[in-house]
Amino acid sequence: MKYITFAIPCYNSESYMEKAIQSILTAGEDVEILIVNDGSKDRTQEIGMQYVQKYPSIVKLISKENGGHGDAVNVGLSQASGKYFKVVDSDDWVDEESLMKVLEVLKGFDAEGIDVDMLVSNYVYEKVGMEHKKVIHYRNVLPQNEIFKWEDIGSFHLDQYILMHSVMYRTEMLKLCQLELPKHTFYVDNIYVYYPLPHVRKLYYIDVDFYRYFIGREDQSVNEKIMISRVDQQIYVTKSMISMYNLRLITDKKLRKYMVNYLAIMMTVSSILCIRSKNAENLQKKKELWVYLRHMDYKTFLKIRYGILGQTMNLPGRSGRKVSSMAYSVARRLIGFN
Repeated sequence: MKYITFAIPCYNSESYMEKAIQSILTAGEDVEILIVNDGSKDRTQEIGMQYVQKYPSIVKLISKENGGHGDAVNVGLSQASGKYFKVVDSDDWVDEESLMKVLEVLKGFDAEGIDVDMLVSNYVYEKVGMEHKKVIHYRNVLPQNEIFKWEDIGSFHLDQYILMHSVMYRTEMLKLCQLELPKHTFYVDNIYVYYPLPHVRKLYYIDVDFYRYFIGREDQSVNEKIMISRVDQQIYVTKSMISMYNLRLITDKKLRKYMVNYLAIMMTVSSILCIRSKNAENLQKKKELWVYLRHMDYKTFLKIRYGILGQTMNLPGRSGRKVSSMAYSVARRLIGFN
């Protein structure tokens, strides 16, 4: 039995993909590794084949035309045979000791005939040039060593939201809720985390520093200059998330609050990228995004627009935009992203 399917989307990943693969291989036959070659033009295919030949019962290589990160995740999910599904980006890796602890928990669930829909663990910012590695944990928010529901969660800090790095979903649940990420679009990891949330009934938190999130490469999609150049895609993803659900119909109050706050963060990121671009066309796109939210869900718009983040992102005039930009810079230093 494969307890976890690890999907590794790869595009021109020859320089770093092996670290990701090798960190997972330590789990042996308990896991499945799907290397999804998304139309690479380097040695990604060749490297993937080498691992298939060496570990044929663990590693599979899926070759496809380029469709972007989200499409690679879709293909990986469609071919996943593991009970749980985890995405590991090709420049990231997992902590081997933490992986064994996660598997121990999942084996315990299986022995007792228990399923959970969502398993959360910590992640670490492996930022270039930073001696102190920032760990994002959920000890103050999520119950430990027990299965829990949304009604049992606490309040998340701004830097604590559940990202693709920290989440593992039950494979069958993802397939049943028909998760499908858009092609040729960056930042779809937010959709990957957000869309399944109302389908999650049982959660479990393991307090281990499992995922290692590498950050600092010049060509990385979360590099601020690159994010500004792709602000249209950030806005597209944000609009997609706004239109997914009428949040008033989410009956669990804590889940609804969490989803509203997640949208607030997405609105903030999109807004600050438009502001920091210092481009009149992008400033207009920012206005249009807020109008879109107001049109789609007026109650959620009021909560976000007149919350702390919404007010900070909508200060009037050039001086207001400077304050917004400064607030973002301070938050970036405190939280450690980009």
